[in-house]
Amino acid sequence: MRTVIEPEQLAAGRCHPLTVTHAYTDAQADDQLRVLPGWHREVRAISRTYRFKGWLETLAFVNAVGWMSHSQDHHPDLAVHFNHCTVRWHTHSVDGLSENDFVCAARTDALASDLASDLASDQATG
Repeated sequence: MRTVIEPEQLAAGRCHPLTVTHAYTDAQADDQLRVLPGWHREVRAISRTYRFKGWLETLAFVNAVGWMSHSQDHHPDLAVHFNHCTVRWHTHSVDGLSENDFVCAARTDALASDLASDLASDQATG
């Protein structure tokens, strides 16, 4: 049985090559999602929509997710729009969810939080 990993531990973690060949069960995925507010389970995936003030903020977020996912060697599906972006994580090799998806979900939340803080700081000093 897998234990639930707290968001801070997930965000500090790294994706790793999978040694398991099976995906999280529905119950395991639901348990893990309880510590990641805003994320929703889909069929064999998790997703979250992030909202932004406009195009430049959305693009900054997309680029940050791109760099992070490349460094983790785990890549999401992105639906990019003018003022929002939906991020969808899925592990193809297990045709479902793995710990890597939850690590990247927590890292994505951290990026969104950092971006919001940076933008607020820029507006306060600008």
